[in-house]
Amino acid sequence: MPQALPTFDDVIAAAARLEGIAHKTPVLQSSTLNEQLQAKVFIKCENFQRMGAFKFRGGFNALAKLNEVQRKAGVVAYSSGNHAQAVALSARILNIPATIFMPHDASPAKLAATQGYGATVIGYDRYSEDASAKAMQLAQEKGLTFIPPFDHADVLAGQGTAALELFDEVGELDALFVCLGGGGLLSGSALATRARSPLCKIYGVEPEAGNDTQQSFRKGERVKIPTPITIADGAQTPMVGAITFEIIKALVDDIHTVTDAQLIAAMRFYAERMKMVIEPTGCLSLAAAIQAAPSLKGQRVGVIISGGNVDLARFAQLLATLP
Repeated sequence: MPQALPTFDDVIAAAARLEGIAHKTPVLQSSTLNEQLQAKVFIKCENFQRMGAFKFRGGFNALAKLNEVQRKAGVVAYSSGNHAQAVALSARILNIPATIFMPHDASPAKLAATQGYGATVIGYDRYSEDASAKAMQLAQEKGLTFIPPFDHADVLAGQGTAALELFDEVGELDALFVCLGGGGLLSGSALATRARSPLCKIYGVEPEAGNDTQQSFRKGERVKIPTPITIADGAQTPMVGAITFEIIKALVDDIHTVTDAQLIAAMRFYAERMKMVIEPTGCLSLAAAIQAAPSLKGQRVGVIISGGNVDLARFAQLLATLP
């Protein structure tokens, strides 16, 4: 049964559920970045969210809406890492059993955290197996509630609270750059943007190797691509969500792409200039803002960091590739 598209009212309701549970993450500025872009850049740091990423917002909002029967039966999800941790932590807080499918090549740090929160993890091959189908099959067999990583009204409404907080703190913006995988953060942010800062240009940013949403946006219908090979593991989605795409199509201004090399350069900037460890996916938004610098002069620009969950050995390895 198709879900009704969520509205800004759903984002407001999600914010009420998350009050006192989710962190109100800081908004930071860098004078170096402001000078480089000749703009005023406000960085919403979801790397400081619980479990290290914005995903906690949507995961908790979706689980908090379950009835007692659903809570007792438990939930199932699939994820390369951040949604896995979000569902696992939310399930622990709400005392709900959770089973999560994670790819065999998932970040060891994300896997350990998911298991540490008490979830049962089942491995799969992200390049040859359909995790969504596996999760839905298990949900059917065991009477579990399936919580997808992005294509779900309650999940994306929860994600939109990050942008809501940004606008509540800094006021209206001229442009907002949002990391993009399946579209949960972007579609939720778009709902908040159109309500809080109607004239703000909103841009989704995905890896150049995985531009399924950009292709879909240009074509006006969803395009599926092979699982992309990119260091942005949180954006290795072959196709944007059906619900998220409807909102993106209606409310987003454009979709940008950046290369893995640009992501590593942004990782280094955050580490050197702002003393933050940011995962490659979380750098999509900044990389695109730097790329778009000529068009942003004199503007107030928002950048949402999606998360900071990266193995430190991997982090060091990627930075070592820079000249």
